[in-house]
Amino acid sequence: MSASLAASDSAQDRTERVEAIRLSFADAWGEMGAAWGVQPSVARVHGYLLARRGILTEREVREALGLSHRAASLALAETETWGLVSRVPQTDRQVRRGPSPAAYEVVQDHWKWFQLIAEQRKEREADPLQPRLEACLAQVDDAVRANPGDAELIFMRQWMTDLLGFVRLFDRAVRLVARAESDELARGFAVLARLSDESLDRVLRLFGSLPEEDLAGTIEAVSRVSPNVARRILKTAGRIARLAAR
Repeated sequence: MSASLAASDSAQDRTERVEAIRLSFADAWGEMGAAWGVQPSVARVHGYLLARRGILTEREVREALGLSHRAASLALAETETWGLVSRVPQTDRQVRRGPSPAAYEVVQDHWKWFQLIAEQRKEREADPLQPRLEACLAQVDDAVRANPGDAELIFMRQWMTDLLGFVRLFDRAVRLVARAESDELARGFAVLARLSDESLDRVLRLFGSLPEEDLAGTIEAVSRVSPNVARRILKTAGRIARLAAR
């Protein structure tokens, strides 16, 4: 066997190994899709596009994953609806007549597609739930007014009030994640990663022990200062905390 042929076979082997890894990743991503509220077929296509990078046509995706034209088109359309891919021109298209085949480019920023999935899940799940809960709560309110001594109705009203409050807080948290700049979100989680579990537990317990109004007022005030002032506040708070811990 010539050296050039051996080199060619080696290159082909590497290409096949890389593609096998891509397909294995796509299969794993598809299996995780259900946990994220994404159809497995859609998540599988998304996973392959993430691993493959670049711009791919519907045909390339279809042939790589062994899908029918209809299945690939539907999965890519749904992936586009989620905002995880965008339709783009084919830059390396050969000169030929007829319309250009659909080509797609995936959002590679991990934090960005995390935000997109969170926002889509909120719109599909939490948003429709709130008005239904509000309608149920209104019915319970009417029933309590008609039967003010009914302990079961009173309990149900309190339970629904608490549940609706939780859903609204969850909705606001997801909206915060969705509208943040992806680099800001990544930096925030990077700070959390630098803290031990014990430190995070202590911070949560500390927050839980402080009056909500005072804590909210302080955070509101800090949010309005300049970065330079915020850094000075952090340094001062750090010195005070170290002295108090002695």
